[in-house]
Amino acid sequence: MNLIIDVGNTLVKYAVFKRNELVHRQETPLGTIVETVKKICEEHPRIEWAILASVNVLAPKTVTLLSVYCRLHQLSPATKTPFKNSYATPGTLGADRVALATAAFYYNPNGNTLVVDAGTCVTYDMVNDYGEYLGGAISPGLQMRYRALHTQTARLPLLEPMEIPDFIGNATENSIHSGVLNGLCHEIDGFVLQYKSRFSDLTVILTGGNAQFLSKRLKNTIFADSNFLLSGLNHLLEYNKH
Repeated sequence: MNLIIDVGNTLVKYAVFKRNELVHRQETPLGTIVETVKKICEEHPRIEWAILASVNVLAPKTVTLLSVYCRLHQLSPATKTPFKNSYATPGTLGADRVALATAAFYYNPNGNTLVVDAGTCVTYDMVNDYGEYLGGAISPGLQMRYRALHTQTARLPLLEPMEIPDFIGNATENSIHSGVLNGLCHEIDGFVLQYKSRFSDLTVILTGGNAQFLSKRLKNTIFADSNFLLSGLNHLLEYNKH
């Protein structure tokens, strides 16, 4: 069994896989990684390997403590990938994007796949039908857009995402919701159309914390999978065990 530890900007996600079957998933705030891993390993004693992927800076002591419970692979630029990485600066490619590209490669090995990850940031990652990772784009995520409007102005309030009855905002709060939600959805739809104009038979996958909230607003048909990144990390761990 494999343990997946995905350290994001705001949360840590954990998953236990029995081969390719997800048997356990949970999230915790930052700061409780060691205690959580200890508990998961006690509940699933057949865990032998773990992979640690982080877009945050972790103390070396934390990594050392995690390796006490099982054999640990820490995702880094030295990690082998099943796809050809054509990113111009592979050393700067985030662990999350490496995992998403890996998941795309295994999900659609002979096709063109665009992964849209709607989390803290919105990332776009493209793997073509030759198994080549080409890169993509990074833009502000949903909550980041709300915070930017609040912190970069004197009077606009900080709001949480919510459904609105019409795209024309008839008050300040509705106008903010319309601008943020419709702006992001039009961005995603626009990116998808741009990629479809270059790549035939494109499979588009939407994942990330805001995927379900956004999916019903998007025009293009998208397969949404909240565990896509975790699956990619599991494939990476299997690929790097030997």
